[in-house]
Amino acid sequence: LVSIQKEIQEKNNKTKIIVVSKTFPMEEIMPLINHGHKNFGENKVQEAVQKWTPIKKDFKDINLHMIGKIQSNKAKFIIPLFDYIHSLDNLKLAIKISDEQKKYKNNIKIFIQVNIGNELHKLGISPSDIEEFKLKCINELNLNIIGLMCLPPKNKKAEIYFKEMNQLLKKTNLKELSMGMSNDYIDAIDNNSSYVRIGSKIFGSRG
Repeated sequence: LVSIQKEIQEKNNKTKIIVVSKTFPMEEIMPLINHGHKNFGENKVQEAVQKWTPIKKDFKDINLHMIGKIQSNKAKFIIPLFDYIHSLDNLKLAIKISDEQKKYKNNIKIFIQVNIGNELHKLGISPSDIEEFKLKCINELNLNIIGLMCLPPKNKKAEIYFKEMNQLLKKTNLKELSMGMSNDYIDAIDNNSSYVRIGSKIFGSRG
């Protein structure tokens, strides 16, 4: 983690690292919390609730990021626990989040997931529909949309798609980008990513 932080600092960049802690037990995560790291990512709601509910009571400055696919019926568990959602990918989910947020004071920060490669099998909003979707989320559903997220197509040069995302961000007048993982985070940082999601490079490979 420290070496990756130094890489970012050397680029004079303000990119934040989301430590992807999914599947790892809390005893492996606690040294990073005690070191002062504040941003952690999970992709399974039930696992996150069990792991993080007690921890967040003791460490109130931790930011928990939902980085996985969300089933709309799980939104009720996400809103009170998480601080960020990186995977808003359809209108049904947006409506559900809006409904659940009315029950809590937590105004969760949200990234719209962009299907930047227009892949048929991949979730997310088409780049051509982003502006309309963003406006609906903000004006009609009162969601706190702060930026865009993408997972670039596999086996293609990620840098090309990161550049496209940076341009799309400017068009939408949003502020933040969520993109880049252990294998391509340098390219993501070079293209204005606000958050990179890094797990294996910190914890090692998952079993």
